[in-house]
Amino acid sequence: MEWVTVIGYLAALCSVSAFTPQAWKIIKTRDTGSISAPMYAINVVGFALWLAFGILKNEWSLIITNVLILALSAFILVMTLLPRTTKNAVADALNPAPARAGRSDEQADPANREMKHKGDVHR
Repeated sequence: MEWVTVIGYLAALCSVSAFTPQAWKIIKTRDTGSISAPMYAINVVGFALWLAFGILKNEWSLIITNVLILALSAFILVMTLLPRTTKNAVADALNPAPARAGRSDEQADPANREMKHKGDVHR
């Protein structure tokens, strides 16, 4: 294998890996409040165009990479735009075990955190 090809596949691995932690964090925390929906929308369009370019050029490294990145970035965008109840349902479907048992009420709904702590001194 040529070094150019190795560098291309390493770049693809880094690109795909970069979106994975954000997607997983959304599944675990259900929090997308600090994510810029316009930025992810532009990313999704850009990755769709790179995918189209790869298909037109019949470049499998571009096709595979951009299919994966497009899926991850589109997932992040959709989760950012979904209402909380739907977002929770999607995240529960993708990570059912820890979703109910591992999250406190405060993690499930950050608005409850302030309400609970205003009246409670200690639990």
